[in-house]
Amino acid sequence: MTRVHPVQGSGLGLRRALMGPLEDQPSAIGFMEVAPENWIDIGGPLGRRFRAFTERYPFVCHGLSLNLGGAAPLDEAFVRRVGQFLDQHQVRCYSEHLSYCADDGHLYDLMPIPFIEEAVEHVAARIRRVQDILGRRIAIENVSYYCAPGARMREIEFINAVLERADCQLLLDVNNIYVNSVNHGYDAGEFLRALPGERIAYAHVAGHYVEDEDLIVDTHGADVIDPVWDLLAGAYEHFGVFPTLLERDFNLPPLPALLGELARIDALAAAVSTVAPEARQGHG
Repeated sequence: MTRVHPVQGSGLGLRRALMGPLEDQPSAIGFMEVAPENWIDIGGPLGRRFRAFTERYPFVCHGLSLNLGGAAPLDEAFVRRVGQFLDQHQVRCYSEHLSYCADDGHLYDLMPIPFIEEAVEHVAARIRRVQDILGRRIAIENVSYYCAPGARMREIEFINAVLERADCQLLLDVNNIYVNSVNHGYDAGEFLRALPGERIAYAHVAGHYVEDEDLIVDTHGADVIDPVWDLLAGAYEHFGVFPTLLERDFNLPPLPALLGELARIDALAAAVSTVAPEARQGHG
C-alpha cells in the first residue's frame, strides 16, 4: 500500500530572521515548519506576515511544551488552543517530542523519559488523549538524550511500543539517531531499520556539535554532516522516500546555503526514486 504523507519534498523551519529573504525570493521549498508556541496569538504586522507564509506554503508544526512524558496533568486547554491554530493555518501535521519538559513548572529543556513499561503506558495514554481532543493523529519524534535513568528496555523497544499503543505517527529525526548512536554506542543503521516505516509522517535532518569523540550535542546550529546524509539515504533506500525537513535554529547562514542543503535532500530522494522498489534493501 502506498503511504500518503501530509506534505511532500524538502522543507525548512521558518525562523523570523528568514522571513525577509524568503519574501523576496521564490524558492523550491516544499513545506515549512514552526513551533506553534512561537506563533499562537501573534497578531499585528508580524501575524499578517506569518499568515502570508501559511497561505503560500504547506505547513507542519513541531511542538515544544506538550510534556507527553510528564507526571503533571495534561494541559488540555493548551491542546485545544493548538488545535485552533492548526485549523486556522491548515497545518498538515502536528508533532511533539517523546520526552518531558515540565514538573511543577517548565524546565526549558527536553528531558529523557525512562525506558520502562510503565512509561510506555503513561505516554501512550497521553498521546491518545491529545489525538482525541484534536481529532487527528499526531507524530512523535525520537529524541536525542544523554542519560537513560532506570532503563529496563532498549530505546528502540520503547519507541516502537509507544508508537503501537498510541497508534500515532513517527517524526523520524535522522540526526538524533546518529547522535544517540555515538553517545550510547549502537549501530545507527540497525536502529533505523528497526523502526516502523509505515508510521513515518516526515523526517528531520540537522547539524550538531562534537564535544568529544564519544559525545555529540544536538544543537541544530551547524551544517548537516556526511554520516547523517548517508543515514538519510539509507532510510530512503529502506523505507522509500518521505518528506524531510532541514532544522537550523541558530548560526543561520545566508538563505542560498540553506537552499543548497534542501537541494541535497531532493537529490538523495531523486536518486532513490529512480531505483526499482524490488532492488531496494527493504520497505516500510
